[in-house]
Amino acid sequence: MISQQAQSIELAKKVRKHVVQMTHRGNSSHVGSALSIVDILSVLYSETLNIDPKTPEMNNRDIFILSKGHAGAAVYATLAESGYFDVAILNDHYQNGSTLSGHVSHKGNPGVDFSTGSLGHGLGVGAGFAYNFLRKRNARRAFVVLSDGECDEGSNWEAIMFAGHHNLNNLTAIVDYNKIQSLASTRETLDLEPFADKWLAFNWAVHECNGHSHDDLSNTLKSTKLEQHKPSVIIAHTTKGKGVSFMENSVLWHYRSPQGDEFKAAMTELNEQETD
Repeated sequence: MISQQAQSIELAKKVRKHVVQMTHRGNSSHVGSALSIVDILSVLYSETLNIDPKTPEMNNRDIFILSKGHAGAAVYATLAESGYFDVAILNDHYQNGSTLSGHVSHKGNPGVDFSTGSLGHGLGVGAGFAYNFLRKRNARRAFVVLSDGECDEGSNWEAIMFAGHHNLNNLTAIVDYNKIQSLASTRETLDLEPFADKWLAFNWAVHECNGHSHDDLSNTLKSTKLEQHKPSVIIAHTTKGKGVSFMENSVLWHYRSPQGDEFKAAMTELNEQETD
């Protein structure tokens, strides 16, 4: 039997290919942003979330929110490969009339709990879910993936303060800390450091890990279940554009779409990785 970690690694390889193909076909942006969270999503959906693709609305399921909604291609691909809907539907991404909009949408898409696009909203909603679960003595958990640039938004810090105050130990935030925003680095735009200390000051349990190591991600996510009286944040150190060498650590691929020879080169590289 294939291990959960092996499953998550294989899922990540498939999702990366889908992301490049989807953004190519739709001539859409945010390929770099989507590629940086693929490993995070793969571990969450392979072994962490209490979910069932056969019954996506089951009452005791965990909630997952992609607050950085512009990376929706990665979520759609992960859901399709996890059995929520036919993989062939990914071909319609960013096309007129498609439910698979550029920013992630719950409308018509099983497995998506909340539509996002405007940054700074996902964590507040996730905190609301977590607060309600605790109030009802429900064992469900809420997970939210944020971008690092999104942490410039004041609304996030209101949610962080709220969650810390109410000891929402069933809430886990994962920050995709790839250190590049839409037009420049996070340090140039609005420096987040000392980042971990900020979360600690708001009464959160802080964990840091390699956001592309499935072993590190898995162990870190398991450790958040042990926190008794605090919400948890995982600062996942990632690489924007991970998996395609010429996209990695490049601000260019926040808005650029892979076309022509660049698309062919990206797919060649990803195909080679799939056979490794």
